[in-house]
Amino acid sequence: MRTISRVADASINTVSKLLVDAGVVCAAFHDANVKGVKAKRVQCDEIWSFTYAKAKNVPTAKAAPAGAGDTWTWTALDADSKLIVSWHVGGRDAYAASLMMRDVAERLLSPVHLTTDGHKAYLDAVERAFGDDIYYAMLVKRYGPAPVGTHRRYSPAECVDATKEAITGNPDQRHISTSYVERQNLTMRMQIRRLMPLTKRFSKKFENHAHMVALYATWYNFVRTHKAHKLSPAMAAGVADKLWSMEDLAGMIEAARPAPGPHKKETIHEAG
Repeated sequence: MRTISRVADASINTVSKLLVDAGVVCAAFHDANVKGVKAKRVQCDEIWSFTYAKAKNVPTAKAAPAGAGDTWTWTALDADSKLIVSWHVGGRDAYAASLMMRDVAERLLSPVHLTTDGHKAYLDAVERAFGDDIYYAMLVKRYGPAPVGTHRRYSPAECVDATKEAITGNPDQRHISTSYVERQNLTMRMQIRRLMPLTKRFSKKFENHAHMVALYATWYNFVRTHKAHKLSPAMAAGVADKLWSMEDLAGMIEAARPAPGPHKKETIHEAG
């Protein structure tokens, strides 16, 4: 942001306010347009990041704001159109899972084949949101011991086993997978550097992190052409009739800004 402010010769506060306005508009645009999705297979996952400081450093951090610490971005992806059906930014607890699954259920037109990872918070959340009107399965992955050695201290543990567990209904074993949503997670990490595990970039405020995800999701759904079907995910899912451009997105954000009020004349009081 500071680099862009220097390139554009604008105040850092102006850039920050613009991104906040963009996040608000994009979240409202998603709510209004991504609904009645005719998805057949949906995959869900969560991405870790942090706001202001990592959770272990928050108690000793100076003037840590509300929401500081671990921040999880939940995503639900239509496996066929690659549309991000829903996202949620918060903790990795039952409350966040409930909000996420309720929003997913409200955006889908018909029952789907749902796959999540083995996070236990999904169990109650999916049942509350969908009841028995769903084919739901978990892909439970088991990992080996953490890598040994200083040079591998940040390397992930190796996945040694994956088990497909049917939870509700009779899900098709061939479609119990989280591969597409995990691939989308990689795209998200590459586009949003503050989501990388080892980075100097991170959100200073929780709200700014949520605005950033809203802006990314709108770009991914409506502006970016997916290589799988040569369309934007929104077009492939039938929730958009054209490929948006960044100019269209910027115009939508600009149009949503309130019109400037009348100029107030200053009254000069003469001394005497």
